[in-house]
Amino acid sequence: MADLGYKSQLIADTGISMGDEGKGRLVYEIIDDLQKIEGCNDPVEMILKVNGGANSGHTAAGLKLNLLPSGVVEKSVSYLGIGMGVVADPRKLLWESVPLEKKGHVVTSRLAIDERTMFSDLTHRLLDHAWEFYRETILGNEARGSTCRGISPAYADEVSQWQVYYGDLLGSKEAFAEKLKVKWERALRTIEHVCQVSPDAWNGFFDKLSKAEMQANEQALAEGCFDESEYRFSDFKGEAPFTLNMDALVDVYWEVGQKFKDQICDLREKVIDIIRRKKYIIGEFGQSYWLDKRHGFSPNVTASHTFTPEFFQSAGIPVGPLHNVGACKAYDTKVGTHVFLTQIDDESPIAPILKKLEFGTSTGRQRMIGWFDAVEKGDTLRFGGYDDLVINKLDVLKNQGDWKGPLLVCTSYTDEEGNEYNYVPRNDDLRKSLKPVYESYDTWDEDISEIRDFKDLPLNAKKYVAGMVKAVLNVANRGNDYQQFTFNLRYIGVGPDRGQLIRGIPSLNEVCEL
Repeated sequence: MADLGYKSQLIADTGISMGDEGKGRLVYEIIDDLQKIEGCNDPVEMILKVNGGANSGHTAAGLKLNLLPSGVVEKSVSYLGIGMGVVADPRKLLWESVPLEKKGHVVTSRLAIDERTMFSDLTHRLLDHAWEFYRETILGNEARGSTCRGISPAYADEVSQWQVYYGDLLGSKEAFAEKLKVKWERALRTIEHVCQVSPDAWNGFFDKLSKAEMQANEQALAEGCFDESEYRFSDFKGEAPFTLNMDALVDVYWEVGQKFKDQICDLREKVIDIIRRKKYIIGEFGQSYWLDKRHGFSPNVTASHTFTPEFFQSAGIPVGPLHNVGACKAYDTKVGTHVFLTQIDDESPIAPILKKLEFGTSTGRQRMIGWFDAVEKGDTLRFGGYDDLVINKLDVLKNQGDWKGPLLVCTSYTDEEGNEYNYVPRNDDLRKSLKPVYESYDTWDEDISEIRDFKDLPLNAKKYVAGMVKAVLNVANRGNDYQQFTFNLRYIGVGPDRGQLIRGIPSLNEVCEL
């Protein structure tokens, strides 16, 4: 059997392709593992949200989460950490935490928000819409598929030295207001003069934001947690276009921010103390390796760093040993305007089956679907590195209805001249011109959702898993032996519920021999 231990008290939960890999559910599975390994009920002291903001949604334990870490329902976890690599609108924190607490989950008192966590606000969201307007209307370019949650503009404030921190909520309201108003004035002039937004479009931004939040918080509204006026962004419009009622906006952010004041702390000290006491921290990452602003392909990337080095930057501690659990699906999905070399044609009988399952947690947008791209995942292993591989949603690929296979695994790319590429080219024009090279695998008839041991899988399911694993290893090692870049196959997901996965998996060599 594969080695199921962890080499560090710091465990990263990352995505190795284009996001939406099922990272949220892994938090609970890792906790279950550690409870058995350590022989106690509370081995994990903190779930740390490492990067991103309300753009990085997770579905975990039946809950749809954005800003909050996925450990919300696990009572044994003492801290829900928000690291300094996160941009967080406190109103979004409130809108997410209140409904959960109404259901009986302890949320706010467990939050540990670092003083240097960046404050995100309404103007970031307005800028997000404005830059999309500029891209499409002024430049005539294709939209980049932003969630318009204000993430990129918030990180832009960080690098241009206009950032506001949660620590600013610990000072005076006057100092807080002055810092925000200077930044807001700059944002408004950018929207008006640089992005060249029309007055009609400006007014439309507020309507779009209200509609989006009404939709995102539909359940909270139905449960009576908030009134519709909570999401009425037009309340903050000024009398003239490209102005805001800044005093009203300051009052709202100050009032909401004070609700979280007692949770603002020096997260570095908490992390160091947890390590000293031999407890575990699970770092929950948003997005994935190929959406990292440095490693992905602009403009179809996020604004944060989405892989393991950011764990240490966000927690504010020295670089040290880290155990990385890399997640993917048994097929691929992307959302937005990404180049999708392995996209499945809508006419394929598997397309409606998979599309029925694939909607973005944050936005509700339909995801595109495609065949398993081992080239992307192999390069993530080679250049990003992961100790464990988790393959989710194997169960949905069985024969059903008109769908009888075959399953395809992309093992390399080829150009018009027939040249083969067993890596992801960094030249985006070249990458866009390539076609996938596939290996074909038969499907299976059996329902595998109740299987918990690899040996009990249908033979064709085993062969498909082996095909995915071998293709990833082949790319990572550039066709040489599998020794330099390798991993454990930790879990195979066969359903969405906690514990609905295969843990009993042979060693990688045994899997590859199939």
